Amino acid sequence: MATLSQRSMRVGIIGTGWIAEKAAITLNGLNDCEAYAVGSRSQEKADAFAKTWNIRKAYGSYAELIADPDVDLVYVGTPHSHHYEVTRQALLAGKPCLVEKAFMANHRQAKEIVDLARERKVFLAEAIWTRYQPIVGTVRSLIAEGRIGTPRLVTATLGYSMGQKPRIMRPDLCGGALLDLGVYALNFVRMFCDAGIVSIQSQCVKSDTGMDLTNAISLVLDNGVLANVQSSASCVGDNIGVIAGTEGNLIIDNINNPQRITVNTRDRVFVEDIPAPRQITGYEYQFIACRQALIDGLLEPREMPLAETLYIMQLMDSLRRQWGVRYPMD
Repeated sequence: MATLSQRSMRVGIIGTGWIAEKAAITLNGLNDCEAYAVGSRSQEKADAFAKTWNIRKAYGSYAELIADPDVDLVYVGTPHSHHYEVTRQALLAGKPCLVEKAFMANHRQAKEIVDLARERKVFLAEAIWTRYQPIVGTVRSLIAEGRIGTPRLVTATLGYSMGQKPRIMRPDLCGGALLDLGVYALNFVRMFCDAGIVSIQSQCVKSDTGMDLTNAISLVLDNGVLANVQSSASCVGDNIGVIAGTEGNLIIDNINNPQRITVNTRDRVFVEDIPAPRQITGYEYQFIACRQALIDGLLEPREMPLAETLYIMQLMDSLRRQWGVRYPMD
């Protein structure tokens, strides 16, 4: 039987929503990864999804997909309110898992799942796609080379006008901007300035259902960096990230899926634009990283360690406590 290094990685997609569709499109464009199976709570939905995206196996339950011995990696693409139980089932069955962001509803769930994966020695990863993209390494190199001097200020905004979408408005679906969008802004800071937090201040505007629709977070880090980040599910943001240093700055055009880095020197003098590599959707890098990690016998990806996933989940818990934003599973 061919080892994973000699064949494509067969991915079982849990869920049939738009993010599952994006995963299927991505996998269909890769040579070493395959959209092999899809699992839904409805056989009809699974069949339709499989037909649309040319997927070999369609299962009318998550359990059936998890039980398929030919699935190499389970991709959990359900709303984050439903990540815990299906990921737990997969890990108990010994199935490697790639779980969409936000990883879980809260830190308690996240720690239980991480502890289970470590106890069972099963691969586990968070699918926060920006962490896996090659442009992250480019930004880190520019900072390390001293192109902008010493970083002192980081700003990032991510906003989409989402209307009354249930996954934003409903507490039982872990609604609000923070877990859906703010997680990217916080990861943007952590990817490039992972120093400890000295102090944190924040505020938010809530919906009638008690979910954060727009939030602003200010972090003072112990390396002297101040980070100001915002996210909103009720307006169209510029979605720009800036890392400002003593000798210049880096402007990242879209923190959700960066396509270009602009390098400026003192007095905002333009130096160069550095484009991101061409991509299928931008999701491909997380699947490629998981395949390589599995080939290398790792239990978590190099690009997004589980300790970092837990750190972000704990940070988001503390912010929600400040705002009085609660979910039933808290």
